[in-house]
Amino acid sequence: MQEWLGKSAADLGRAIGAGEVDPIALSRAFFERIEGHELRDRVYARLTRDRAMAEARAAAARAASGRRLSVLDGVPVSWKDLFDTAGDGTEAGSNLLAGRVPDRDAVVVQNATAAGLVCLGKTHMSELAFSGLGYNPSTATPPCVNDAEAVPGGSSSGAAASVAFGLAPAAIGSDTGGSVRIPAAWNDLVGLKTTHGRLSLEGCVPLSLKFDTVGPLTRTVEDAALLMAVMEGRAPCDLRGASLKGRRFALLKTVVLDDIRDAPRAAYESAVERLCAAGAVVEPLEVPELEEALAQAGPLMPGEVYGLWRDVIEAQPEAMYSEILQRFRLGKAFSAPDYNAAWAKLEAVRQAWDMAVAPYDAVLAPTAPNVPPNLERLTSYGDYYKTENLLALRNTRVGNLMGICALTLPTGVPSCGIMMMGFRGGEEALLRLGVAAEEALS
Repeated sequence: MQEWLGKSAADLGRAIGAGEVDPIALSRAFFERIEGHELRDRVYARLTRDRAMAEARAAAARAASGRRLSVLDGVPVSWKDLFDTAGDGTEAGSNLLAGRVPDRDAVVVQNATAAGLVCLGKTHMSELAFSGLGYNPSTATPPCVNDAEAVPGGSSSGAAASVAFGLAPAAIGSDTGGSVRIPAAWNDLVGLKTTHGRLSLEGCVPLSLKFDTVGPLTRTVEDAALLMAVMEGRAPCDLRGASLKGRRFALLKTVVLDDIRDAPRAAYESAVERLCAAGAVVEPLEVPELEEALAQAGPLMPGEVYGLWRDVIEAQPEAMYSEILQRFRLGKAFSAPDYNAAWAKLEAVRQAWDMAVAPYDAVLAPTAPNVPPNLERLTSYGDYYKTENLLALRNTRVGNLMGICALTLPTGVPSCGIMMMGFRGGEEALLRLGVAAEEALS
């Protein structure tokens, strides 16, 4: 059974369908690994064993009678602790929400359950999802799979760790400014940021209603495609025959290469060379308007998130980690006119972006310009937390501000990813490019 623990979700699903893997034994194997693992309490906020085993028994009965609900029927996954699961705590990594127990599943959880997925439990995260680093002194900080002394990336920190350390075949996280893609990249995983609004946010603890998105963290692009489909309640896209030959990619030059560290730069350049060797056509692209969009992130994100959380936070500010509290309170500085003016400017930049990238199949950039920071240094050196957090999120934030889908892939260099940015609602095309790029980069 140990060999099951390193397989992709899709491979496990196919093995269940072929009668080679029993869903009950599979879930038990994962729980045995989780419960005996030294990182259990740093990865999982809580396990949902009773629910999981009931779901696994139902999946086993369907498999035996030839009535499987999907390719992933019977496959266990982890869920970030901001997705409501009925009867289980959902606290979004914050003492402000301690004891919060919803009475129904989030819509994406409902859809996944309807496709036969098994819920292993809820994973730790950055407090209220408002950090790209993954450090959370209020609950727990998982380690990075490549450096036990470094943070794993956030805010879907436990989600990434659950897959990277073999404590789940796949995980579901959320991405508001990079919170799926950063931990995926820093832990050598695939991470998909979906278009805002494509997957339901109902039953998800919000950070920013205008920018929150749901997305999977997985071992393969195929897994990401299958998980997006089940959460949406649709059939998965066809990835067969995908190729890079003749596909046009823009190498984004504006902002995303500024202050990039040596390892991410070298990994990115090497990855681009391999894509070209597989037949891709790449051209440099400047989008100067993008700098204006990044300048509007202050009024837009802190302005909205503080407005959403102000009453809860100010009723008990001492319950929060100080760095996260300060980030929320930045929203005080912006008025309603500031916020609306920022949206008007952002919409203008989105139009300029759409025109600039229209000739291309996707836009390429390093997923993160830095590598996972050392945890002790983050907590001991003045503004280091702020500077590393802002740098980590800078490139991924482009996708959120432009309102598009984006995919990060491992480059083969530890904790260094390459990001492919697609178009609004263009996940299927992006995933087909991603599976071809995955092969070229492997």
